[in-house]
Amino acid sequence: MAKFKLAVPNVDVLIESTRSFEKDLGRLSEEEKATTVKKINDCASLFPTQKADVYRKLRRLPLPSDINGYESSLYTLRVSQKLRVILTVDEDPIFGQVIFTLFRVVKHDDLDKAYKSVAESLYQGLLHQNQETARIW
Repeated sequence: MAKFKLAVPNVDVLIESTRSFEKDLGRLSEEEKATTVKKINDCASLFPTQKADVYRKLRRLPLPSDINGYESSLYTLRVSQKLRVILTVDEDPIFGQVIFTLFRVVKHDDLDKAYKSVAESLYQGLLHQNQETARIW
């Protein structure tokens, strides 16, 4: 996982990328790569001072239906008409930092499939726990 840190007063903004994201990025044209990186950096650098504006640029992805009572921390960021980044934004007020974790960058047509894969890997513990709870009842 690659990590980058932006210097912003009072808040550390960390950008972490997964191997899947790096692999996806490597498949893009140079222009698409540059546009993707710029869009992510713009969001990350705006976050400490214009958090609401950043969240307006993000679209929260729904959780699988069998995880009741939880809210997804997965978002998509529209990079262009055909590219989307799947990411999480974790605010940690105790340590004064925000962590953007980049999971995938995919064509819009591949978004649902990529999202399901990321969601299953992130939330498998909750899915398993809910299935166990359902068996007990």
